[in-house]
Amino acid sequence: MASRVDSIYGDLPDSWLLTSVATLVELGEAEIQTGPFGTMLHASAYRSTGTPVIAVKNIADNRLTHDDIPRVDDDTCNRLARYRLQCGDILFGRKGAVERRTLIRDREHGWIQGSDCIRLRILSPKIDSTFVSYVLGTPQYRSWIMQNAQGATMPSLNQEIIGRIPLPLPSFNEQRAIAHILGTLDDKIELNRRMNETLEAMARAIFQSWFVDFDPVCAKVEGREPGLPKEIAALFPDSFEESELGEVPRGWSVRTLWNCADYINGSAFRNDAFSPDRLGLPVIKIGELKDGISAQTKFTEAMLEPKYRINSGDILFSWSGSPDTSIDTFVWAGGEGWLNQHIFKIQFKCSEEKFFVYELLRHLNPVFVEIARNKQTTGLGHVTAQDLKRLKTVFPPALELRAFNQLAEPLFNRAFANRLESRTLTVLRDTLLPKFISGELRVKDAERIAEAAL
Repeated sequence: MASRVDSIYGDLPDSWLLTSVATLVELGEAEIQTGPFGTMLHASAYRSTGTPVIAVKNIADNRLTHDDIPRVDDDTCNRLARYRLQCGDILFGRKGAVERRTLIRDREHGWIQGSDCIRLRILSPKIDSTFVSYVLGTPQYRSWIMQNAQGATMPSLNQEIIGRIPLPLPSFNEQRAIAHILGTLDDKIELNRRMNETLEAMARAIFQSWFVDFDPVCAKVEGREPGLPKEIAALFPDSFEESELGEVPRGWSVRTLWNCADYINGSAFRNDAFSPDRLGLPVIKIGELKDGISAQTKFTEAMLEPKYRINSGDILFSWSGSPDTSIDTFVWAGGEGWLNQHIFKIQFKCSEEKFFVYELLRHLNPVFVEIARNKQTTGLGHVTAQDLKRLKTVFPPALELRAFNQLAEPLFNRAFANRLESRTLTVLRDTLLPKFISGELRVKDAERIAEAAL
């Protein structure tokens, strides 16, 4: 086992211990547990209220996404008591993006481990589970897990594979210090994420009010004040007119989604186009849209047509993949790259239309997901150009678009700045731990680096 660890992490500082998860289990310092069998937890038991049940789709980069989490009632929760999670547990998905893991935090204590998850629980008071979770995010680990996972098209994990995970462990005090430094960076990344949720909700609320519910127009029709500054309220008509979509504000048009923007599909890459030394630019697939550039990202030195080149700030629409997890609209913040097929780069016909079209695509995402689900085969679905040519929407005049831009653009720009900052902090976080492991960096030096970044 020691040679295997050496082959992954290289030479470790003399004070660090080389071990494996299986060794910790044998010593009673850790335990591994798969989720309840499907016969123990049927989808029919799920409720809208009660104790949350974590599914593999909720496992992100060392955190849980709390959207669309099913719940179970108290009776089911008590029956599955052995699968209740504790703060500090590390959770893996059994299939799919198996290189991901999440650390269970205080607010998730007591939640239920789903059937498609595997739990690692650290029992030793001399091992910090937060530190272990960060080790499981290093490029070395991610490469190791992808090489050892079973299956090519749908990688999977089991207890035996998790048992073979190599762990480099310094002293407990050093574990805690390293976890604190990396956690401080993660806290700022999480703060940015939550701030962006608020900013995006604000822009979405304005879009919904103006362009979906037509609140300013309705207010004028009913003789009420629209509740907007006079110069903005004056832009909206005071009546509706009939259209092929029903009643729409007078003077507004109807367009197909295809005519709302230009959609440039990414390029198809052959395996021999990828650089084994990761030279050139990254190839941006759906995985990169969700998780950023990682150890699994492919690079290419090929020079493609300029239309396939993307950069930070581009709006991208992934139109193929798992309907519930892949179909979405993204703001790219990962720098230069080449766009892979199954993703549209959105180019806007004029600057006034950018933020409206972006919010429109996000607003219609449930429609896109349902279209993809209805076409789903072998787990994948898609939204085609024909679908975008078929779907129609109300499109406001330029003055209303310009007024929306004045409110939405500062929110968008602030959220984008947060994404860029989080990208920088993520790179720093993912760079520090390998340097600790190699002995290149000491805790005090890392503290100064982290403080400067924050």
